[in-house]
Amino acid sequence: MNKQILLSTPHMGDRELEFVQEAFATNWIAPVGPHVDAFEQEFCQVTGAGYAAAVSSGTAAIHLALRLIGVESGDEVFCSTLTFAATANPIVYQGAKPVFIDSDRTSWNMNPDLLQAALEHRARIGKLPKAVVLVHLYGQSADIDPILKACDRYEIPLIEDAAEALGATYKGRHPGTFGKIGIYSFNGNKIITTSGGGMLVSDDPDLVKKARFLATQARDPAPHYQHSEIGFNYRLSNVLAGIGRGQLQVLSDRVAARRRNFEIYQQALGKLPGIEFMPEASFGRATRWLTCLTINPQVFGADREQVRLALAAQQIEARPVWKPLHLQPVFANCEAIGGSVAEELFTQGLCLPSGSNLTDEDLERVINAIAKMHHPIEQLI
Repeated sequence: MNKQILLSTPHMGDRELEFVQEAFATNWIAPVGPHVDAFEQEFCQVTGAGYAAAVSSGTAAIHLALRLIGVESGDEVFCSTLTFAATANPIVYQGAKPVFIDSDRTSWNMNPDLLQAALEHRARIGKLPKAVVLVHLYGQSADIDPILKACDRYEIPLIEDAAEALGATYKGRHPGTFGKIGIYSFNGNKIITTSGGGMLVSDDPDLVKKARFLATQARDPAPHYQHSEIGFNYRLSNVLAGIGRGQLQVLSDRVAARRRNFEIYQQALGKLPGIEFMPEASFGRATRWLTCLTINPQVFGADREQVRLALAAQQIEARPVWKPLHLQPVFANCEAIGGSVAEELFTQGLCLPSGSNLTDEDLERVINAIAKMHHPIEQLI
């Protein structure tokens, strides 16, 4: 029986356990402490962010971001449609309603032209959104400049969901550091992990200070427990922050390993008819957090789901790309602007095993399993 090859697993370095042992030795187990402070500072050094608040998840960071910019019940928030539900769920937590924007083919991220046209239309009818949530998908930055320009024109705050894009660049800078607020995720499948965790960043120190306040149950400065606002239990554990500090030290190695995975896949499978890999946009450098491709069944001879099931039969985990949020039952009543590009990517898109700890033998097994599914059209007639 072949060993199971999973999509994206944690990959520990040498320092993580040392930091965790230090937390135990000093009894800093609570969701505050020196590792949390150091993790925030070191994260800013790596990404170029001004200030950072370490929190319990990327979802928590998005929720705090929406609270910080004043999203309330009845507001609308523009949001990428090709993403995980956690991007949009916090919009609903706030009682607001997401409006989903389609992808472009250049980066698979939010289409800047669609966003600009939608904002122009909304300005004319006096119904601008309260915020825009932009996702940087599968380790690749969106085209930030025109999106930020459109947001700035109408004074709409931009929140960057860079949960999947830590280590990527856009014109030499890190996505997540351009908008009003950026968020990152350290979930177990991400390029670095703290088991579960996230980070909120901003160049506005007051916003980050307020984020920390809200994330620790909004406790007023008093000797007794006093609360003038509703807060959340969203602060990151000092133990998990220790893991994050160790992981941050190997970020560049993890990016290099995932990009190598992509190059091996592309070299072996890229010339097969009907196979196209997620493009790398000219404006940045992707991490290839996940290697994604599309399969045209009329040309390849098998569709995405047939390939996925064939891999699963050989103990290889692959997954469809995100189902667009405008197609999700829970968001059925939400407006979508465009959608055909994201829908096609979902129908044809597949994410391959991409962990930075994959072996050459693992990659060869995946490649051979996919190559065997190719049936030239003339053989099918």
